[in-house]
Amino acid sequence: MKNNLLLLVILLGFYGCVTVYNPATQKEEIYFVSDEEEIAMGKNLAQEIINNNKIIRDRNKLAYLVKVGEEIANVCDRNYLDYHFYILDKEGMNAFSLPGGYIFVNDGLLEKTTEGELAFVLAHEIGHICARHSVKRLQASLGASIVLSLALKGIDDFLIKRAIDIVYNVVSLGYARKDEFLADALAVKYTYKAGYNPLRGISLMEKLKKNAHNDYTLVFLRSHPPVDERIANIKRKIEGLKEDSS
Repeated sequence: MKNNLLLLVILLGFYGCVTVYNPATQKEEIYFVSDEEEIAMGKNLAQEIINNNKIIRDRNKLAYLVKVGEEIANVCDRNYLDYHFYILDKEGMNAFSLPGGYIFVNDGLLEKTTEGELAFVLAHEIGHICARHSVKRLQASLGASIVLSLALKGIDDFLIKRAIDIVYNVVSLGYARKDEFLADALAVKYTYKAGYNPLRGISLMEKLKKNAHNDYTLVFLRSHPPVDERIANIKRKIEGLKEDSS
């Protein structure tokens, strides 16, 4: 037993634990999950969502979503990832992202937003991916054990299933307050760099605020900071852009 524990510690000490500078958070951060493992995990979870939901494959709608999404992805802090965009056949003004570059948008959001507002939504979700928010939640929940399970490519199916469940809970229940403020700040940065007016983020928040009275399933607003605080945060970030460019 002691020998097995020692082997586990050695393996975890030598495999995958790296400290890197994350330009999205502007901090040095430790990751147990590589980009490749994150992408694989996101792909598995995305497939599960596709299998259990109706996906809209209208060419015009999808082309519009991909166009806006790729414009944001090209200027984000992890523009080396391949981003994948899907439309769920649901009415609510909703969207969420998965690790590794997988983004789902409700058809209702496409119908009720302008292009600039859609760009802000996608920039917000890409911001979560760039900041690795769901990956950090995984590391906090599973610790170093997830490293070994992912490194061995499925030998421990139970741990992999736990990892997928944790990511699903994150996107279903919402992120921490500071994570949402950061994702909004990154959305201001990315929309501006992509040529969109970041003020559309404010009009988006106003629409979501009105819609929330009739739709209590909004992941984009659930467990988040109050909308008015998010609007104030977006305004501060826009003012910061103006000061930097002057």
